[in-house]
Amino acid sequence: MTIEVRPAAAFADVRTVLGPKSPGATVCWCLSHRIPAKLDRTLRGPARGEYVAELCRTSPPPGVLAYDGDEPVGWAAVAPRAATSYAHIDDLPVWSLWCIRVRPGHRGQGLSHALIGGAVDFARAQGAPAIEAYPLDGGGGRVDTTMAYAGIRANFERAGFVHAADTTSVLAGRPRVLMRLDLR
Repeated sequence: MTIEVRPAAAFADVRTVLGPKSPGATVCWCLSHRIPAKLDRTLRGPARGEYVAELCRTSPPPGVLAYDGDEPVGWAAVAPRAATSYAHIDDLPVWSLWCIRVRPGHRGQGLSHALIGGAVDFARAQGAPAIEAYPLDGGGGRVDTTMAYAGIRANFERAGFVHAADTTSVLAGRPRVLMRLDLR
């Protein structure tokens, strides 16, 4: 298996990883933290996919995709923090990495590590001075796969991120922490 991580400019590939099975379903599409809450509540069904398709046509695209050959197998949402709803702990124009998704059948192969590395490289190429993530602090225990989209603290530590702040957010019974990697 040779994994390559590339900018998520091909909407068809983003849809393969993030899209719902039913076109009318209202699911995240990784928009929850990217757009204002009011817009998030009003985008329903196919309108969510159409919004993401537009994001894929912009520069920079809305994240990165991991490919096994030509098959898209994973996703990481990464964008300037100013374009998200995440709290600012300082005025540094950092980028945020808030979602990692690996398609069923491809998990347990290290793709989340490749996606974190690819998101870091993407942010660095865009001139980001640092990148933040908001993973679960698993405390050494197993984290439910469906809730692991925020990432796991240990994986970010392996990638060189350091704890920057605690948060009040809890997901799947686990606290989330703010991790940061300086890119300067």
